[in-house]
Amino acid sequence: MGSFFDILQSAYATAYKNGLEKKKYTEPKIYHGGDNFDLSKRWYVYFDYASPDLFDKLGNPVLVRQTPVTMSVNKNYKTKKERLFHLGIIKEVLLEMLKEGYSPYKDKLKLNSKSLEYTAEAALDYAYTLKLNELSDTSIKDYKSRYNQFKKYLNKKNLLDKSILSITKQTVNNYLQSIVKKSSARNRNNTRIVLSSLFGELEDNDIIPRNFIENIKVLNTKSVSHKTYSLEVLEGLFAFIKENDPLLLLFIKFVSYNFLRPIEVCRLKVKDIFLAQKLLRVQAKNKPEKTKIIPDIVHHEIKDLDFSVQNHFLFTPAGIGEWEASESSRRDYFTKRFWKLKKKYNAYLLSQGKTLQLGSEYTIYSFRHTFITLLFRKFRKEFTYTETCDKLMLITGHSTLKALKSYLKDIDAELPEDYSGLLSLT
Repeated sequence: MGSFFDILQSAYATAYKNGLEKKKYTEPKIYHGGDNFDLSKRWYVYFDYASPDLFDKLGNPVLVRQTPVTMSVNKNYKTKKERLFHLGIIKEVLLEMLKEGYSPYKDKLKLNSKSLEYTAEAALDYAYTLKLNELSDTSIKDYKSRYNQFKKYLNKKNLLDKSILSITKQTVNNYLQSIVKKSSARNRNNTRIVLSSLFGELEDNDIIPRNFIENIKVLNTKSVSHKTYSLEVLEGLFAFIKENDPLLLLFIKFVSYNFLRPIEVCRLKVKDIFLAQKLLRVQAKNKPEKTKIIPDIVHHEIKDLDFSVQNHFLFTPAGIGEWEASESSRRDYFTKRFWKLKKKYNAYLLSQGKTLQLGSEYTIYSFRHTFITLLFRKFRKEFTYTETCDKLMLITGHSTLKALKSYLKDIDAELPEDYSGLLSLT
């Protein structure tokens, strides 16, 4: 019996809570000029919302009729079919906003007639054009691919030529779910970032009421593995690369000692290197441009190179020079160049009777992890964790302390001291 009443009480509490939530607003409805769909009358979407100031005798908020929403539908559309279609879109968008917490007493409703004038295709093209001004070459390629794929999806659903307001959170969710099924959660998350950025532009320009993609959750993914090299492996590998590909070794040293990402090294031009000041300037991941010191261990390697042509790239297949290729292609070239050398190194290790093999988890990016870990652990011998992070942040180029700490955690930079004594049973 106790179980029955527990279930009854729980069900009542849930129903009561849901009842209260429903009382916050009524579902938006369309007034269409009466039973005869009188086009001479003013058509609109209407709804009630709980007033923050008015309460009934039981203390419940009173539902108050809100200002009707028309968005120039009566002016722009003169047939029954057109008005019902566009008011239907307004109704669905407004309902979704109410479900997600919109309050007419706190928020200003930004629905306007301009929203209905933009088709989904026109709106996405407009947003993409705005984003072009702030994207790198790599990002432009990625954005273009992802937004074109989304447009193809909308076209299949017969939504591409409809108002941008007809693209709802559910529409985008369905598309993102289709990506997960075909590829991966990571690909889905990256597409979400691109679409959210585009819809953010539309919100900023008052073309849509708000960017609902921000509220679509990010799925958990397994991080791409860039395994840290042990010092023993590092010593032998550096010696092998020095003998077989000195240019590649110099590229790796910019990753290792300057803590640059491979694509950041590919962006370096002669004009970005200031030898006398021992400084370099690079376009970074977290901000348009950053300045870093060139440590002596790198400066010594480059001081005698030819820096006469300012617009030459620091790294091409043959060294400093011109290179007509996108930055992603340049990065991929050095990635493949390292992969081929690593294959030779593995063969060399086998010829020496060593069973150690460097798999796909050992990358150029791994050198950055390795030397940040090495520097972190050396700092920790003298300084507290906070002091170490403060010093390290100046060197690595992380934009925030939170980002650095998250990075250090991901690469297991800090390990505990031996805790054997704590496990003793005596």
